[in-house]
Amino acid sequence: MKRFFYNSKFTKLTALFWLFPLLLHASTFEDKVADVVSWVALIVAPIIMITVFLMIHVLPEKIAEKRNHPQAQAIKTLCILSLFFGGILWPLAWLWTYSKPVFYKMAYGTDKGDYHEETFDDLKKEKDQDKS
Repeated sequence: MKRFFYNSKFTKLTALFWLFPLLLHASTFEDKVADVVSWVALIVAPIIMITVFLMIHVLPEKIAEKRNHPQAQAIKTLCILSLFFGGILWPLAWLWTYSKPVFYKMAYGTDKGDYHEETFDDLKKEKDQDKS
């Protein structure tokens, strides 16, 4: 009694089933389109998404500097921390950007920040001026 697996028709059908994908060829145009789509999906899209994510997370900082918020440096720090914590602190940075500090005007006489970030070149120029 022969087994079913040793049947010659079954063996030929199995061989044809396994070799059939090798016999099919896609057109070169479809291959090129698939290559472009795969490169876009694997490389270009993540770069764009990361860039947009970073640009959105910096918005509260830029708005605070533009409005001369007195606590802009703290808002900047909160935006950086928000990147490390997955964006959980980001809504807090937005709220803080558009709020006025309650007792800042009473303590300093103004509700505008007067901070100036000095660069290394600015500090070097001041040091050179002090020497001369």
